[in-house]
Amino acid sequence: MVKKEVTKNMHRIEGKTGQWEVIVGLEVHAQIVSQSKLFSGASTRFSRNPNTQVALVDVAFPGMLPVLNEECIRQGVKTGLGLQGSIQKRSVFDRKNYFYPDLPQGYQISQFFFPLVLGGHLDVSVGKKEVYSRRVNLERIHLEQDAGKSVHDLFPHKSAVDLNRSGIALMEIVTKPDMRSAEEAMAFVRSLRILLRHLGTCDANMEEGSMRADVNVSVRKEGAPLGTRVELKNINSIKFIGQAIEAESQRQVEALEDGQNIAQNTCMFNPKTGDITVMRAKEDEVDYRYFPDPDIPPVEIDDSFINAVKEEMPELPNAMVARFCKDYALERYEAEILSEDKDVSRFFEQAILALKVQKEGAAREMALWIIGEVFARMSEGVSITGIALTPERLAQLVALVLNGIVSRAIGKSILDKIWQSNTNPEEIVKSEGLEQISDEETLRAWVKEIEQQHPKEVAAYRDGKVKLQGFFVGQMMKKSGGKANPQVVNAIIKEVIG
Repeated sequence: MVKKEVTKNMHRIEGKTGQWEVIVGLEVHAQIVSQSKLFSGASTRFSRNPNTQVALVDVAFPGMLPVLNEECIRQGVKTGLGLQGSIQKRSVFDRKNYFYPDLPQGYQISQFFFPLVLGGHLDVSVGKKEVYSRRVNLERIHLEQDAGKSVHDLFPHKSAVDLNRSGIALMEIVTKPDMRSAEEAMAFVRSLRILLRHLGTCDANMEEGSMRADVNVSVRKEGAPLGTRVELKNINSIKFIGQAIEAESQRQVEALEDGQNIAQNTCMFNPKTGDITVMRAKEDEVDYRYFPDPDIPPVEIDDSFINAVKEEMPELPNAMVARFCKDYALERYEAEILSEDKDVSRFFEQAILALKVQKEGAAREMALWIIGEVFARMSEGVSITGIALTPERLAQLVALVLNGIVSRAIGKSILDKIWQSNTNPEEIVKSEGLEQISDEETLRAWVKEIEQQHPKEVAAYRDGKVKLQGFFVGQMMKKSGGKANPQVVNAIIKEVIG
């Protein structure tokens, strides 16, 4: 078994003959957010009932002609702008000829010669401890219709076809082979998913199949030409994308070092077993016999259309991260978490506006409450818009902590109480007498009592065992019912016992 070696901005596999470089390119299929399909009026809503969201065009009924959905073009342009691509004022839909049982026409309507968007890039952050930036450049973004779905587990020895997905509009986002590790590919897909959700052009729910990736992997010795790529088809999980790249790159190195050739195949990756199975030899462009679809005129858009889309553009995630770091003094990691979901970022900024505390670090304190406490209480799958707690109520609670009225521990208990009811935290503090105790005379008297009750610990503390500071603070919290002001307590302990 070969082993991998990872260093900053570099990924190498250590084989018997030295190091190998991993090359990764992605073809991401993202379902466009629209009410109807690319060429028909059938609904695009997710449904578990097969063949219930199908128009005659989608099943290739003879004589039915496609009618282009303008909203899909608009969403494609918005995505291209978000990825810094060049919007093409003239694009053409082609017929891509191949046979699948769930492709009724016998061809897929796609864009090949003249796509909607050329070029573009996405800058992604890779790593956790040692973070570096990788720019992933794009070849193109083109629109195409989805195929249906073959179902193999309903009947013994038979397959069924569900055409609900047939004709749904997809954006195929094709990268250059710029990624050099599984980590970089995972970071790209994660960042792309966040961007698409901010733009509102794709919900990017990979578990439902509305975003999935074909992964192209090859290996080479450093400085050598690109190797033969193998395509891993239809992977719908970021974790599985990483596992597939790891498995395929190591398989290729072992094969090459054993004197075997790599065939340009299309394969399936089984995440349960880690096995890679060949589906078919990878087709070349000529095999698809592309030609312009005679039923669909070329798509012509002008500057006014593009400018109208530009006016709809939201703040992009990378710009939001930079602004959060600058305006709110957040660490980059914190800013990235808060900017992943546009509803979370909106909640955060509404809470900041409602926070009537002019203290250094107040905004970061709010961020930490959301990341550490609010997220911990949210049930899996629940959006922040679906919780009872409002930004204004959280701001009131955080203000109580920042102003020293309640301790952080008491603040957490209050959050538990207002989580479902959205009750005013100030009323809870008053009714339950939870105000923090900061009176130095009272606290000093309690510290002296603790000094008398724990002579051994006091002696050890005075001999240099400074970790006992935490023990004395804990005793004070017990004595005060958690209401003692920790900052004042620490100062008094050092004064009286130290």
